[in-house]
Amino acid sequence: MRADNRANDALRPISIEMNVNRYAEGSCLIKAGNTHVLCTASLEERVPPWMRGSNEGWVTAEYAMLPRATHDRGRRERKGASGRTQEIQRLIGRSLRAVVDMKGLGERQISLDCDVLQADGGTRTASITGAYVALYDCLRFMKEQGMIDTIPLKTEVAAISVGLHQGEAKLDLDYSEDSSAEADANFVLTGNGGIVEIQGTAEQDPFSEEQFGDLLRYAKKGVAELVAIQRQVLGLS
Repeated sequence: MRADNRANDALRPISIEMNVNRYAEGSCLIKAGNTHVLCTASLEERVPPWMRGSNEGWVTAEYAMLPRATHDRGRRERKGASGRTQEIQRLIGRSLRAVVDMKGLGERQISLDCDVLQADGGTRTASITGAYVALYDCLRFMKEQGMIDTIPLKTEVAAISVGLHQGEAKLDLDYSEDSSAEADANFVLTGNGGIVEIQGTAEQDPFSEEQFGDLLRYAKKGVAELVAIQRQVLGLS
């Protein structure tokens, strides 16, 4: 049994609160246990210079961790994003673009900002799951304003962490588990079962194909539950 008495294949308590920013075209606050991330979607009537004249839109993301999101105060990244931050925000952007029909946006850009208010493991996966909700909220706003005829999404996208901890596969690792895991991975999956990205690393001994199968099975279960939550908060189920 885990420290918080969860089963190995159980998510932490998940909640998503929408409309938490009055100015953004889409927003939500996602809580995955003690990891809390504010996600906002901002609509701009422009695209990057290299996309002008393409009749397609663009979706991008930025990620940041507030100074006291962790036990000790971290410094703000005033001189530019660190390598870790750049890697995470690129992951978030790729994950969202995988499910968006860019032609359906017109020549517009949607920027997703994911700001970690409190961190206890799984900040990048919570950011992806919450950013999808904020993105959908923004697209619904665009439809209501007559800017688009239909919401240009192919399916949902969500992400979850899994790992081998104390010799067992476990879903949705908190920091204490993640920091001492023998192997850990982040799975980004779609609502219709597609794989967008897998990031996995053995921290100690290499893990087997059979163990990888266990991690994938847990990830599929976790993402299916997250997608059901996304649909519920968006009023789609």
